[in-house]
Amino acid sequence: MVKKKASKSDYDASQIQILEGLDAVRKRPGMYIGGTGTEGLHHLVWEIIDNSVDEAAAGFASHVEVTLHRDGSVEVTDDGRGIPIGKKPDGRTALEIVFTELHAGGKFGSGAYSASGGLHGVGASVVNALASKIVAEVDREAATWRLVFNERIPGNYLKSGTFKPGSKLAKVKAVPKSRTGTRVRFWPDLEIFDPDARLEYEQIRDHVARVCFLVPGLHIKLHDRRGAGRDPEDFVAAGGLADYVDYLTVGEPVTDILTIKSESSFEETVPVDGKMSKVVRECTIDIAMRWVQGFDTKIVSFVNTIPTSEGGTHVTGFERGLTKAANDILLAETKKLKKLAKAGNDRATPADVQEGLVAAVKVVFAEPQFKGQTKQELGTPPVQRLVYEATKLGLSDWVNGGGRKVHVNGLREKMTQAILNRVLAKQQLDARRKASSLSSNGMPDKLADCRLHGPDAELLIVEGNSAAGPAKQGRDSEIMAVLPLRGKVVNAGKASLKQVIDNTEAQALITSIGAGSGRDFKLEDCRYGRIIILCDADVDGSHIRCLLLTLIYHYMRPLLEAGQVYAAQPPLFATKVRGKQLYAFSDEERNQLSAEHNVELNKWKRFKGLGEMNVEELAETTLNQESRVLKRMTMKHGEEATEAANLFSILMGNDVATRKEYIVDNSGLINPELLDI
Repeated sequence: MVKKKASKSDYDASQIQILEGLDAVRKRPGMYIGGTGTEGLHHLVWEIIDNSVDEAAAGFASHVEVTLHRDGSVEVTDDGRGIPIGKKPDGRTALEIVFTELHAGGKFGSGAYSASGGLHGVGASVVNALASKIVAEVDREAATWRLVFNERIPGNYLKSGTFKPGSKLAKVKAVPKSRTGTRVRFWPDLEIFDPDARLEYEQIRDHVARVCFLVPGLHIKLHDRRGAGRDPEDFVAAGGLADYVDYLTVGEPVTDILTIKSESSFEETVPVDGKMSKVVRECTIDIAMRWVQGFDTKIVSFVNTIPTSEGGTHVTGFERGLTKAANDILLAETKKLKKLAKAGNDRATPADVQEGLVAAVKVVFAEPQFKGQTKQELGTPPVQRLVYEATKLGLSDWVNGGGRKVHVNGLREKMTQAILNRVLAKQQLDARRKASSLSSNGMPDKLADCRLHGPDAELLIVEGNSAAGPAKQGRDSEIMAVLPLRGKVVNAGKASLKQVIDNTEAQALITSIGAGSGRDFKLEDCRYGRIIILCDADVDGSHIRCLLLTLIYHYMRPLLEAGQVYAAQPPLFATKVRGKQLYAFSDEERNQLSAEHNVELNKWKRFKGLGEMNVEELAETTLNQESRVLKRMTMKHGEEATEAANLFSILMGNDVATRKEYIVDNSGLINPELLDI
């Protein structure tokens, strides 16, 4: 059947539809909660939680309780003032209007809330629009009052269980006059949301934990009653954003936590009583930040109590203020940068300044302008200037005496090195691409590559040619590549970027992996799904493994974070019993196997290195995916490797005086195995 094409005459007044009440939300839920998947489902929870948090931020609540029920509902309780229950002129209570009318609430202007997270008056009503049922209870005026919304229709259940529509509140029980608060329990309408949409405990946990950092002193209790075995968790933070930055910090700090607090104001033209008028907005700026070793940048931002994942004018002002103060105050007259001045490369870029930065930026003011209902990006223009000035002044004061000298100097050195690294990296990497050590396909000549690349491919890193020969013969050349190391890898924990680039072995590894290095490393560009380190089970092997892990930890960290780095566990001993090959990975295992199979200890062969294994032995113990033993390396191993590599540098390096001093100072702490005794 051919569908009739609409004609011009078909388009008339009857085609114009008016979506009444909450129908607009159900028709286009993505406009209000960002989508109908898991994130949209969580957005409903945030709307109800954030209403309670606004009460706490305004100073009227101190406790919030969030409960995930077994039947899929979510309940949020607070000890705030309670949603008003008085009647409006049309006979409906304020409680009913809050849940049934879009753009209705107490957060317009500066009456009930001087500043809040909910601004558009659609939070509670959007939850009602996308829920199959809501039970709202309010403690006010010495009683508990209840109103139920069944498929968005207000009313209450009779004792018989029948739902009776209506606007009248049910008086549930008497409570002390001093008790106030709100309880909201809602059941999401599963017909609206995707079948795989789920409420994730960890995501809700992270949200309530973050909220406590934003409202110091607020106590939130989280219950998950959907299954057995999970105890309630309590969250409270007294230190505000400084505690949050400390919570987010990963790695060794370069500075202590710098806090900036400022109160400013700006003028804004907004409609007042139907006329465009200028109003003065009071704005509180709260910033906490610190720098750590490493390349990663973590900046979280908030407006009132709402996280702004897309940033906005407050983050732009913060970043501009940081860069300006860093160049004009912190890095001014730095000797190491003078050589770059002629070429105009002596100024720090925002990326240089933010290398290793962990920061939280929060602004509080009434009626902020957001780009979209989901409030992910702040759009209020004057806030950029206020945050810029506060950040620039705060960092300048810290540099000029507010901060500890050792931290100021440490940050100056870190930013200086970031600039030098950026300039040198471009020069050196351009030169490296043309180096004769690369073959016609751009890979190191010594790399015995595999035919296929991707998640199933493996790069085997081996010590020298003695181990490379058997590895190449015993590998599956379809998916296994072999890269032999022909010299010491630079200690990336101590070396500069230039020293890493100049190290042949480090560059061979970075080039072979093919995903870049440092902040430019892209995990999706990695040519191999697994990086496997094959080192001898001796001191030299341990040293090389530490250096490799240190290089990966500092310059290709996403590999460790993604769990794509492994250390092969070659056996120490081998013997044959009635034609069957036995392997032992330790003295204890060898002794146990000897007792089980009645084998004398002198019948065991001791492997001093992978190069002593024949092709069959190496293939079976370290290459065969079904029989080999691999140990996954993690970020913790990377940190430990950096410490061990530095210890090796002291104990096995050429600086005799440093080694002697270390041994004398730590003679009771050194593991004798590291000394190859």
